[in-house]
Amino acid sequence: MHSFIFYLLMAAPPSGPDGAPQGGSLMTFLPIIAIFAIVYFLMIRPQNKKQKETQKMIAALKKGDKVVTIGGIHGTIQSVKEHSVIVKVDDSTKIEFNRGAIASVVSVAKDEETESSGEKA
Repeated sequence: MHSFIFYLLMAAPPSGPDGAPQGGSLMTFLPIIAIFAIVYFLMIRPQNKKQKETQKMIAALKKGDKVVTIGGIHGTIQSVKEHSVIVKVDDSTKIEFNRGAIASVVSVAKDEETESSGEKA
């Protein structure tokens, strides 16, 4: 398969009666340009958008947010520092994490919180 593609790319364009090549050089590079465009729109652009969303989420961390770390630890942010956050995991357990170690902020609806606190009482 690769040798076929290599052959197509390296094949000389057909020449006319006077030895001048027929067709334009744009037609030669059009498939390569199309491949780069497809890769950009299907891979690079979505990855950049996801990275920007993650950076916004990390910058917006605040005390009281329920978070999940990249290691799978669930907890509540106790305090926020410049480059790290302190996550309260249990009543007496607090762990300091780098901001980049926060995978997601868990948003629990207010109705679910009141129902679960009502069931515990």
